[in-house]
Amino acid sequence: MNIFEDIKQRYECNLSPRAYADEKAYRIKEEPGDDMRSQFAVDRDRILYSGAYRRYHGKTQVFSFTNLIDEEMTNRNLHIAYVSQISRTIGKYLGLNTEMIEAIALGHDLGHVPFGHDGEKALSQCCVDHGIGHFHHNIESMHIVDHISRKGRGLNLTFQVRDGIISHDGEVHNTVLRPQVDKNESHLDEYIAAKKAGNNFTWMPATLEGCVVRITDTIAYIGQDIEDAIRYNLLRREDLPKECTDFLGNTNSHIIETLIKSVITNSHDQDWIAFDEETSHYLLELKKFNYKHIYTNESVKQSNKIIYRTMGMMFEKYMEDIKIGNKESKVFKHFLDHKVPQYRDSFSPAEQVRDFIATMTDRYYNEEIKDYILPWKW
Repeated sequence: MNIFEDIKQRYECNLSPRAYADEKAYRIKEEPGDDMRSQFAVDRDRILYSGAYRRYHGKTQVFSFTNLIDEEMTNRNLHIAYVSQISRTIGKYLGLNTEMIEAIALGHDLGHVPFGHDGEKALSQCCVDHGIGHFHHNIESMHIVDHISRKGRGLNLTFQVRDGIISHDGEVHNTVLRPQVDKNESHLDEYIAAKKAGNNFTWMPATLEGCVVRITDTIAYIGQDIEDAIRYNLLRREDLPKECTDFLGNTNSHIIETLIKSVITNSHDQDWIAFDEETSHYLLELKKFNYKHIYTNESVKQSNKIIYRTMGMMFEKYMEDIKIGNKESKVFKHFLDHKVPQYRDSFSPAEQVRDFIATMTDRYYNEEIKDYILPWKW
């Protein structure tokens, strides 16, 4: 115990006064402390060993189906690794709590559905059609750690890590992120209600550590998506906007280096996490380029048409299976039969179907489609 206490004190002595202290963390359900690990290290490990974390490997980042023929294309698991590594690097130089940063980074995309953002849009439409509101993967990520993991008992993570998970948003462009330090559980409930209702709701994470993960989400994907697009023959490197590459760099490693240095330089000893204005400008221009030439490219969208054709069909199938109590259905065999009564009693059939589909990998979804359309009986 003396060894563990000495190591803990040395770690805490290296933290900036602006870092979030482990002793200030709290959980909805109080529990005894861990002799060896900080509260945030406990959160990190609970996420790392969860079933939802293991399924990252089978989920699309941008290019659906490509991992079936090219295993070096980025999947969701690689993106998570990049976010974790980059955000911990930034956190180390800023003297922030890197264990907390790592926990948020590992958990922030747990709620992503098969086929990435296209799958999210298709599932969201089904959710709206069935009266349970819009689907957002960041909300589902927190829902997974709160209500789905450990057979529906949840992981009982700290509020600070849960807030960092639900508060990430790689789609929104921010030059400066100032933590909203007064947040509590009611703020999370208010945000969830507004987003499910289809309303805009602008907010920030409650901690600087959460802000680091949020800004890193963009750093991790912007250049990597370009590298994948070049590998996929959607782009040539010379197609990139020269004004952006002259400033940021024209390879993923150069882009990451430029963005990390900007964040560290402009956030050191500050109460915010930020890019400088010029870096932020060129990053936004590169985002616009990616959106036009990668994310909305016809070749990319063509491969994702299957998700729009089939999502509603599968949603209705599972709803009917629950209604008639079809115990042979995978929604029972692979999901509901492995959940505690508290989960089954707390959520409607539509919410249960939403959660089942959201937890699927690409391959699992494909197999379910094939089994439904072309059932094979031995």
